[in-house]
Parts: sequence; structure tokens; C-alpha cells
Amino acid sequence: MLRCGTIVDQVVGRCKTEASQKRIPLDEQTVRDLLAWHQLTPYKNPEHYVFASGSNRAGKKRGHQPIWLSSVMRYHIQPVVRRLAINKRVTWHTFRRTYSTLLQANREDVKVVQELLRHGSAKVTMDVYSQAQMPAKREAQRKVVEMMRPEAVRTVALGA
Repeated sequence: MLRCGTIVDQVVGRCKTEASQKRIPLDEQTVRDLLAWHQLTPYKNPEHYVFASGSNRAGKKRGHQPIWLSSVMRYHIQPVVRRLAINKRVTWHTFRRTYSTLLQANREDVKVVQELLRHGSAKVTMDVYSQAQMPAKREAQRKVVEMMRPEAVRTVALGA
């Protein structure tokens, strides 16, 4: 049974790296959501998947097979993407990259971001997953301009 402050320590299938097998902390809201889901799902046994397939095709294996992520993407996520008129391609990897970028925007330590994404290297985390956000880039440029031309920045700020 999950409790607030839970750390997930479970591996399903083969992992690519040792980092992929590390434990993941869960925040209290996520734990509450998972506990609420556990009340709703018919698959409550410890050997059942948290998000188990209830497909008729699963037969006696219902609860013992995970839902197909491609089906979740096709029937649940992509319709929302279309409704929101998002023209970019959205995949499961999009969520990982967004998570990484948001962590970085919150100024989280690179090592923390790396371990939350379960990467073997911080270089992969920063080079492939994280993107600088436009407000941060603008602020960085403003600071350099202020260093080089402090009088110009003051003049503009004062409206002169």
C-alpha cells in the first residue's frame, strides 16, 4: 500500500542502465491520486499492474498485463492535443522532455534532474532533454546588456 512520501522501488522488465533501476520518490499529491485510483480499479491485488489492461482480449490475464501506452496516446492524449490545436508532434518522450525543462526552469540541481529522469549521465539530461525557456534567455541577455551598457538600461527604465 502506498503512503505519503512513498519511494517507488519496482522494476518491470529489463532496464537500459543501472540508473534506470534507482528508486523514485513520489510527492504527496501523486500518492493521493494513486490511492484514489486504487479505490476505483477492479485490479487491487499486489500482483496486478497499477494501470492494468481490462481488455476483453486479455482474458484471464486481465490485471496481469499493463495497458497499452500506444492506446492511451491514441485514444486519450492525441484527441486532447487536437482539441487544443497543438500542431507539434506529441509523444511520450515529449512528457519527459517537458518534465526536464520544467525542473531546470525551477533551478533544480542538475544531479537531481538527472536522477529523477533516471539518466546515467547529467550530460544526456542537459544536452538532450532540457531546454532553456524564453523568459530565462531574455533575462540572461538583459543582464549582459546591463553589464556592458548600464547607462542605456537606466535611461530606458526611466523612460528618458
